[in-house]
Amino acid sequence: MPDLRKDPIVGRWVIISPERARRPGNFQDNFTLNGDGFDPFAAGNEDATPPEILAYREPGTRPNSPGWRVRVVPNRFPALQIEGDLNKKGDGIYDMMNGVGAHEVIIECPHAEPNMSRLSVENVREVLWAYRDRLVDLKKDPRLVHGMIFKNQGAAAGASMWHAHSQLIVTPVVPITVQEEITGALEFYNYRGRCIFEDMLQQELAVRERIVLETPGFVVFCPFASRFPFEMWILPRQHSSHYENIQRQAVDELGMVLRTALRKLEIAVDDPPCNYVFHSAPFSASELPHYRWHIEILPRLTGVAGFEWGSGCFINPVPPEEAAAFLRDSDAGT
Repeated sequence: MPDLRKDPIVGRWVIISPERARRPGNFQDNFTLNGDGFDPFAAGNEDATPPEILAYREPGTRPNSPGWRVRVVPNRFPALQIEGDLNKKGDGIYDMMNGVGAHEVIIECPHAEPNMSRLSVENVREVLWAYRDRLVDLKKDPRLVHGMIFKNQGAAAGASMWHAHSQLIVTPVVPITVQEEITGALEFYNYRGRCIFEDMLQQELAVRERIVLETPGFVVFCPFASRFPFEMWILPRQHSSHYENIQRQAVDELGMVLRTALRKLEIAVDDPPCNYVFHSAPFSASELPHYRWHIEILPRLTGVAGFEWGSGCFINPVPPEEAAAFLRDSDAGT
C-alpha cells in the first residue's frame, strides 16, 4: 500500500509509492521511446492491460476486445490504490495516511500513434469526454477529494509508453499547487470582487500580444509569466470551476481547440516533449465564483535545475509575446 506523507513546513503532500519503481525506464539514463516492439495499448492486445473501466466502442463489440475507439484501464503501476481505508495517523510531528486513490490510463486511440495532435478531432473529443465521464464517476467516492488529468508526451516529459495516452490520478487530498492557485484567486476576488481568470482573459484579448488562438468558447494564449518556452493556457470563456461539469457542445469545441494548439506546438518547435495538465476545483467544493478550470500545456524545451528547485522561480529564455507570435503563424491544418 502506498503512503501519503505531509511536509510539515509547507504542507505539501508526497506519495511514497514503491510500486512505481517497476515502471519501464525508471532510473535509466538516456531512456528513449519509439514505436518498436510490442504495443500493449494497441487494439488486439487488450489482454496485456488490466480490464477496462470504460470504453467507447463500435456497436456489437465486447469489453476487453477490439472494436474500441478510446479505452480507460487501471494503471498497471499505480501511484495510489483504490482499495482500503485512509487510516489517517500521526508520527510525532508528521502526518500520513494510506495511499488510497485512483490511477487510470486513458488510451487515446486503438492504432499506433504517439501524438494526440495527429488524431482526428472527433477522436480528441471522445478523449475529453472520457475524462469527464471518469471524473463524474470517481467524484461519487467520499474518500476522494481531487482529480487531476495529465499527459506526458515523450520520455523527457515523463512518458514510459510510446502509444498516445493520458492519465488520471484522483487523491484524498488537494495538491498544494491547486490549493495555492485557488487561494490566490480567492484573495483577488475578495479584494476586487471579480474573478482573476476573467480579468486575465479580458486583458489578453485587449492586448492581443500573447493570443495564439480564439474561438467562441475558448482562448489559447501564452501566459504573461510563462515558466517555460511556448507554454500555453486554454481558458474557457464561460465561467465554471469544475471540468466535470462541461457540456457536450463545449467538449466538441474544445476537441478542436486542444488538437490545434498541440499541432501548432508540434510544427513550431519540431514536436517537443510536453505535458498538459487540467486544473479543476476539488470535488468537495461547490461552484466557485473565483476559480475557473483551465488547461496548461507545458513544453519541455529547457531543464529544471538547481536554481528552479531551490527558489521556485523559473528561467524562461523565450518571451511569451514572441512565442505566441511564432505559434500563431504555425499552420496547424485541419
